[in-house]
Amino acid sequence: MSGGGEAGAGREEPRRSGAGGKKKATRKRAKSPARKAGAKKTTARKGTRKAAPAARGVPAEPPAPEFAPTVGEADLQRFAEGRHPGVHELLGAHVRTLDGVAGTSFAVWAPAARRVSVVGDFCDWDGARWPLRPLGTSGVHERFVPGVGDGALYKFEIETSSGERLLKSDPYGRAAEPPPGHASRVVAPSTHAWGDADWLAARAGRDVLREPLSVYEVHLGSWARIPEDGNRSLGYREIAPALVERARELGFTHVELMPVMEHPFGGSWGYQVTGYFAPTSRYGTPDDLRFLIDTLHRAGIGVLLDWVPAHFPGDEHALARFDGTPLYEHEDPRKGKHPDWDTLIFNYGRHEVANMLLANALYWIEEFHVDGLRVDAVASMLYLDYSREAGEWVPNELGGRENLEAVDFIRRLTTTVRERAPGCLMIAEESTSWPGVTKPVTDGGLGFHLKWNLGWMHETLRYFSTDPLFRPHVHEAITFPVMFEHTEHFLMPLSHDEVVHGKGSLFGKMHGDTWQKLANLRTLLTYQYTRPGKKLLFMGTEVASAREWDHDTSLDWHLGEEPGRQGLRRFLGALGHLYRATPALWRDDESADGFTWIDCEDKEQSVFSYERRSGDERAVVVLNMTPLGREGYRIGAPVAGRWRELLSSDAPEFGGSGGSTPKELETEAVACHGREQSLVLSLPPLGALVLAPAPPASTPPEASRAAETGREPAAPAAPKKAARRKRRSRER
Repeated sequence: MSGGGEAGAGREEPRRSGAGGKKKATRKRAKSPARKAGAKKTTARKGTRKAAPAARGVPAEPPAPEFAPTVGEADLQRFAEGRHPGVHELLGAHVRTLDGVAGTSFAVWAPAARRVSVVGDFCDWDGARWPLRPLGTSGVHERFVPGVGDGALYKFEIETSSGERLLKSDPYGRAAEPPPGHASRVVAPSTHAWGDADWLAARAGRDVLREPLSVYEVHLGSWARIPEDGNRSLGYREIAPALVERARELGFTHVELMPVMEHPFGGSWGYQVTGYFAPTSRYGTPDDLRFLIDTLHRAGIGVLLDWVPAHFPGDEHALARFDGTPLYEHEDPRKGKHPDWDTLIFNYGRHEVANMLLANALYWIEEFHVDGLRVDAVASMLYLDYSREAGEWVPNELGGRENLEAVDFIRRLTTTVRERAPGCLMIAEESTSWPGVTKPVTDGGLGFHLKWNLGWMHETLRYFSTDPLFRPHVHEAITFPVMFEHTEHFLMPLSHDEVVHGKGSLFGKMHGDTWQKLANLRTLLTYQYTRPGKKLLFMGTEVASAREWDHDTSLDWHLGEEPGRQGLRRFLGALGHLYRATPALWRDDESADGFTWIDCEDKEQSVFSYERRSGDERAVVVLNMTPLGREGYRIGAPVAGRWRELLSSDAPEFGGSGGSTPKELETEAVACHGREQSLVLSLPPLGALVLAPAPPASTPPEASRAAETGREPAAPAAPKKAARRKRRSRER
């Protein structure tokens, strides 16, 4: 970043002209329930308006002082070329001291504007008070305003080429007033003292593809609420210790936050962003969010953010037709309008727009220490004809349907993040067969680390929602996804998208009565955690809610008091810690040697068995997908000798019926499934077994999990009454 003394292109060095302007009285501001007591907020003019066409009078005060531009010519050139990853340090509002005078510098890109002023509670929202000066031909307007500091509310008043006046929030604003207000808020430099240096140093040396990764997806506004306080959501600081406790209990390696960028409509869940650089004020200040992330890091838990560079809403106060022209979006609606969401699509071919998005990604990684970005709606970025009929889209310059400008942007994005933030994850929510999403850019790929495996998700939920009597007819829903397992590096999501819009809850998708649904759910989770690929679960899976997720209400934590759901929560914790403590389940996810079917052809009995392997470490998983327990079931054993049970989803402490397979057993010299040795098992109904060779000096699984997580394992609460094993479905 160039020094503040550089003048704009083609401009003379401005001179100071008088004493500092008299500061107007600040209005008293209402408190947001998401903020800590004592934090002040200001109410500004709500919404985006056109200012009155009549000229406003200049206040009868001394002439405002002039200061040298805070944005230099070299910075402007780099921004115009799309090569300035730190442009957010130049544009927006920045508290600083110039020539011994404290104030705030404001800068905004509005190349088609006839005039730009900054207005706010410091000048009674009068656009004649603080007009910004254009810096050459850059399209950037800038000015330092003395006396304006932390907490001030502001907008940009933009007079378009046609004389229309618009009030716009700051595209680079670091904070905003709580909805329904739209004003940006001046934020002083952060005072948060980070304590995660060890975490960041370790992250830089990690090979993310050869480590365990299990993600707890969280919507902050509905994870928990306080009914006694107007049903408000927990703030960033309030939720921090609770999230740490829950993630540790369930064995998650990361928490993924659904978008925390400022958004006007809560029903968008954060996916329609208007303030890309502003953590939503619903839950507190930017430093409050830093505290949350730091707290998770200190507890050994990573943090991922959902990020939305694919589209933005058309709210008048935000990016849409920002300077009276389609500045951030395409002018042609066939390229600039998203038909599904009624949103606008970024013009990735415009250098300044791509630069803003790239800088925004780095901002969250570098300023907030996040460990990766899950990039939303990548498919809609890649295809010009995404969700469009013939005649509703414009081919690219080669006559194809690929959005070449978006592809170039994505490749630049993933390359830059890999270079500047080693160990940070870039995850694509991409729903098509676009080749090479996770291949390196140097090999023609898009450069993401992981891609959501939506094909696996759809097939798996189709299978588990099917009556076990008819599961032989959908057997391929389990076997087919393995066929394309190594075409990409995958993450398997059971996300918020599957529990909204009439799809029902995850518990509700399972077939059968309550006992069978819980048993099915335990088996589904075992299948997800023990097959290749990284894992993601939406918050609340552990309480098995019977209703869809509602962003306006808290999760159904009271259900956790029911014995069956208590068992599910204990099971998920045991499964999560077992996953992390067993390298065979994750170290060679990307190798064909890491997964081998033992038997995937027992269609009539709906039993699947497979081996996970990493070097000499092995685990065997057996899934019985019917409510009929199977005694004396023989499977081929990868190696001869003594084997032990690592986990049974049918254990009484998990709400199961209590299977009779011994905790340790020996192989028999009976050939089976192409192997010389075999094991004879008792398969639990709608249940899963995880087995491993017993070491010479057997280490208790709980001790292994304690060593892996760095804490003493929690002793599972004894069930009130162990259920007897029952056949839970109709007679065949």
